Formats: sequence, C-alpha cells, structure tokens
Amino acid sequence: MIRAAHLIVLILTGFIAVAQKPFVLGESAELQSKQLGEKRIINIYLPEGYRKSDTGKYRVLYLLDGSYNEDFPHIAGLVQFYEMMGLMPEAIVVGIANVNRKRDFTFPITVNKDKSKPGATEGSDKWQAFFENEMQDPKAGGSEKFIAFVEKELQPYITGHYRTAQRTIIGQSLGGLLATEFLARKPGLFDDYIIVSPSLWWGNQSLIKLVDPQKLSGKTVYIAVGKEGDIMEHDAEQLAAALKQNKSANIIFRSFEKETHATILHNAVYDAFRTLYSKNYMGEEH
Repeated sequence: MIRAAHLIVLILTGFIAVAQKPFVLGESAELQSKQLGEKRIINIYLPEGYRKSDTGKYRVLYLLDGSYNEDFPHIAGLVQFYEMMGLMPEAIVVGIANVNRKRDFTFPITVNKDKSKPGATEGSDKWQAFFENEMQDPKAGGSEKFIAFVEKELQPYITGHYRTAQRTIIGQSLGGLLATEFLARKPGLFDDYIIVSPSLWWGNQSLIKLVDPQKLSGKTVYIAVGKEGDIMEHDAEQLAAALKQNKSANIIFRSFEKETHATILHNAVYDAFRTLYSKNYMGEEH
C-alpha cells in the first residue's frame, strides 16, 4: 500500500511539473540608449496571427509607463480583447518600462509661486502646494533626452524589427504630459495621441501654449479626464479647446464623471480604442 501511495505521488508530481508552463503575454528587448546613457527595457505585444514572414503591416501603440508591473499587461490585454472580438485591427503594443519617470516625462521649469493659476478655485491651495512641491524635484526635467530616445533609437528599432504602419502614443498623468509635449515639439512622430489625465499643471500650464494646432492637420487626439480637481479638469479642457482651432484635426474630449485619477485609465483607453478604431474597422457608429 505504501509503495502504491508513493507511486501515485510520483505520477502526480511528474504530471504537475510537465503541465506547468510560464504565461507569456509578449516579448522583451533591452536597448542600450546613447541618448539616455543607460539600458532600457521594451515590452512588446504581438498579435496572435503575427508572422515575420507575412507582408501585412500593423499599427504600433507606444505605451508610456509600459513595464510589466505598470500599464503594459492592462493595455495589451485590452488590445487582445478588442482583436479577439473583432472590434479593432490587430496592433502591436510597445511598452516602455520606466527607470525614472519624473526625470523622463517632465521638461525643465522655473517654479512660479503665484497661487492664481487658471482653473484654481477657493479650497484648491492644498493642490497648489502639492503641484509646486512636485515641480521642485531636482531629478525632474529630462524629457528632451527621452524624446530623442524615442525618435532616434526606439522607433527605428521597432520599424527595423517589425512590420509597422501608423503610430499611436498612450500616456496618463505625467505620461499624458509627455504625450502632450510630443504633440507640441514633435507632432510628426505619431499619428494618433491618447492623452489621459495629463499633468498640464507642470510648468504653470505653459505646455498648452506651445502646442501649435495648425501643425496637427490630419491627426487624431483623444483627451480624457475624470473628477480630478479643478486644475486638472480645467487644463484638460483648455488643451482640447486649443487643439480644436484646427478644424482638419480630429480632436475628441471625454469627461469621465465617475472616475478618479487612479481609476480612469482602463475606461478611457477602452473608450479611445472604440472611438478611434472600431468605427473604421467594423463600420459601426459610436
């Protein structure tokens, strides 16, 4: 009886060992960046039907905050779901893992102590103090190098290794600030912009004034914000209003009344995919 019991244990143990396999959502690459002077990890989701020998090309969704323990699995999962349901064309997701997000996502500024910022209302002093404290971080202000990394190293690597077509950037919070800076300084690097809860308070809303709507013809910009305080909400609305001066650009603004800064990302990106891609792909009105 004892030998039989041992035999059963060995059989079950062997079965479990053989059955266990790692769950793989994508693949990773390590790039040595001359622009940043460091190694960067890139996480890449490929559609199920992707084959290197095929000739078809795919939209690339560049995702800020794209580490495996950040937004990459969530956004790649949304893309996989939409593809599985036939709601959008197959796409590649490129998640850029963070090293120092505040350094990479912000531009240099001089802190202005003026409390009377646009959008500020009575009771917003605590937020004003928070914003000013954030802007005094000595590690901040390196977005120029990060933008050069994306333009001169990351995008050439992706186009050189995968079959790519249109390019979209997705960013939330400080990532939304950086996505807006791409829009202002390098609008040609991306075709579509998905900007969620952008931290446009950085630099006293100065980035809004740098965006030239006339350079956005033919582009699509999706902007979303939740119930996140007067300053955040006002700034997002101001950005959308400024961009809408160009009638040939497709500017979409969404206010998510039931979402906070912490909960908005999934619903906003889900809605952005449906709004930007489902109509063209399925012929449906949304």
